[in-house]
Amino acid sequence: MTATETAAFYTPGPAEPLPHQLLSALAQHRMATTSQLHDLLRPDVARQTISTPLNKLRQKGLVDYTVLPQSNRTRAWYLTGEGARLTRDFPALRGRPPYPINSATAASLKTPHTLTVVRAHLAFAADARRLGHEHGPWDWTPEVSHPLGEGDRLVADAVMHYTVVDGEHRRKLRAFVEVDRSTMSSERLAVKLIEYARLFQYEVQPVGRRRPSSTGPVWLRWYPVFPRVLFVLTGASRTRLGDRISDLLAMVTQHPLVAALAREVQLGAVILEDIEKHGASGSVWVPLAGGEPRPWTDL
Repeated sequence: MTATETAAFYTPGPAEPLPHQLLSALAQHRMATTSQLHDLLRPDVARQTISTPLNKLRQKGLVDYTVLPQSNRTRAWYLTGEGARLTRDFPALRGRPPYPINSATAASLKTPHTLTVVRAHLAFAADARRLGHEHGPWDWTPEVSHPLGEGDRLVADAVMHYTVVDGEHRRKLRAFVEVDRSTMSSERLAVKLIEYARLFQYEVQPVGRRRPSSTGPVWLRWYPVFPRVLFVLTGASRTRLGDRISDLLAMVTQHPLVAALAREVQLGAVILEDIEKHGASGSVWVPLAGGEPRPWTDL
């Protein structure tokens, strides 16, 4: 099969066959285990339904895997360079830069954080299926970058699109999601709030005018309203994770830019294991502006 024929065969059509979805999901999420791909794409069928086409895609040189340590040989799948080139023109992925992984060694360096971000997505996706809301594999975009001015950029771990469906009423929600594995200091985590506060206020001033004028905040280029900011924490004891959430709360009260953000934007934090156990819509989210735990949709 020529490269052109291969591209034509794997380009998703209206029905989106499973091999197309597997390639798209790996392009979108960078990496995922067999079990995660199963839960994301075909949660109600046998796991073999996922593993068989994955192995065929590997034979064609479009995907590969790395074996996770101490995991009973769990495989984490990723696109090869050829797979990344092929998916670049998929309709669901247009405009997204390819992220080919060139070796199992390179994959192993990205694995812990990337797979934890997928875990967070799966909690929201499972909740949406259970509740009849709209949120699918392509409604979660990892590593979204935004300018902050002065050459700085904010890179969100993910941007989530989610539609709450209540009878005939539909409420479209968006969120920046930060996934914290307790690998950075608590202070560095809290500083993320300052970056979001800067993005909320950042405006580009037109060049060459005597009187500066603005077209409004830069984020309006991408969002009709500023997305809520959700922190999902894991990788430590509940006591330590509670301390990290306390530091996020302190940043809201102590930093004037973050305090201004909290008055306009919903901010929340949660322990990953809690949304996996109780569902993402459970009353387990701590509002960073203060108050009792509640669902993320009601922050």
